[in-house]
Amino acid sequence: MNSRLLLCTDLYRTLIPNGAQPESPGARQLFRKLVSRPEVMLAYVTGRHRVLIEEAIEYYQLPVPDYAIADVGSTVYQIKENTWTHWSQWEAEIAEGWAGKNHQDLKKLLSDLTPLRLQEQSKQNRFKLSYYVPLHTDRDALESEIRRRFLALNIEASLIWSIDEPSAIGLLDVLPVNATKRHAIEFLIEQNGFTMENTLFAGDSGNDLPVLVSPIHAILVANASDEVRAEAVNQVNQNDLSETLYLANGSYAGMNGNYSAGIIEGVIHYMPALKQWVEE
Repeated sequence: MNSRLLLCTDLYRTLIPNGAQPESPGARQLFRKLVSRPEVMLAYVTGRHRVLIEEAIEYYQLPVPDYAIADVGSTVYQIKENTWTHWSQWEAEIAEGWAGKNHQDLKKLLSDLTPLRLQEQSKQNRFKLSYYVPLHTDRDALESEIRRRFLALNIEASLIWSIDEPSAIGLLDVLPVNATKRHAIEFLIEQNGFTMENTLFAGDSGNDLPVLVSPIHAILVANASDEVRAEAVNQVNQNDLSETLYLANGSYAGMNGNYSAGIIEGVIHYMPALKQWVEE
């Protein structure tokens, strides 16, 4: 690996310490030190929309990133001198997946599926249709029916499932087939001259799985749930990708591997030469 680094990280319960597990003292300060290096390009990758990202940056005193992949990958912003620019290249990249259909068309197509409850308008956008789904729902049957309807209209979509643990409710995001966190990161890699070898992603939850189990070098922070950890390990083992997933475990500098401590631990695992950037 060369010394350039594209560091992509989920926010809530990955970089942001808002889960039940404790944060290692000083870990966020070390993260800020790491990403302040001119060799590092930082991207936040989250299911949240721009307003919530900016609020989180201010509240948790996070570094302002170079890019924000928002709305589960359906929106990308480039950020320079605190100016957020909607990246139109990305929308052009993903638009074909919905075969000329728009957000309203897909919403109407799924309107009679009773387990689906639309999320708030602030959580929707042109290429993101988001629902709440009760946890007891037969997810396989529901997904099969959605895909059957899409197939009849040549709509290619990604169905991203996750859980809002504090609210004990399932979440479903319907996106164009390429509008995922993984594809957005791959687009950043291509557009900025990086490779898989000098790109890292950190995550913790179900909607991070498309990246965690991909050829992109990934870090699963130690505070991730047992279910997500087991699913990630199972998938990488099945696809012979175990070398591209690192499970943070608290093995660096006496920190616990949760949140930003896990990110730093993973960076040093994949790129040991960068240890000096944190410790000098």
